[in-house]
Amino acid sequence: MSLLSRYRISLGFFIFGLVISGVTAFPLLHELSILASLLGIDNPADYASLTGIHHWIAFVFHGLQETYASFPFIGYGTDWLAFGHLIIAVFFVGPWRDPIRNEWVLYCGIVACLAVFPLALICGAIREIPIYWRLIDCSFGLLGLFPLGYCLWLTKRMRVVSSRQA
Repeated sequence: MSLLSRYRISLGFFIFGLVISGVTAFPLLHELSILASLLGIDNPADYASLTGIHHWIAFVFHGLQETYASFPFIGYGTDWLAFGHLIIAVFFVGPWRDPIRNEWVLYCGIVACLAVFPLALICGAIREIPIYWRLIDCSFGLLGLFPLGYCLWLTKRMRVVSSRQA
């Protein structure tokens, strides 16, 4: 398999992850309803009687239910979050088309992946997000580093091959 093919598969995985993260940020209340049902949470308002992940999912679901019922405009914030993920994915079309010339986008992506850690750990603590959930959030930054780092390595190899052919 060519360097470019491997590059595009890896970058495609990263872009796909951004798109999925974006698309799934729109229907949060519906998704939490499904997740609560799968976890056997019948009454999210009874979150205080639950423990661990069940407590957290019920608490968040109940909070969204109450907030959206009284202040539906709050959901607009997660709509913008979704939009941001989709737009960031668009920026990676440049490296997809011309990896060497658009290598800088990979570096921006790597910085963004690294920035997930302080955001999740600091802001998560301020917002009283449980540590296990903050670590899940951090895992997205970590997972993003692998395909981007691999693409960066492949870009350097493509540059060497390209300079030999010139």
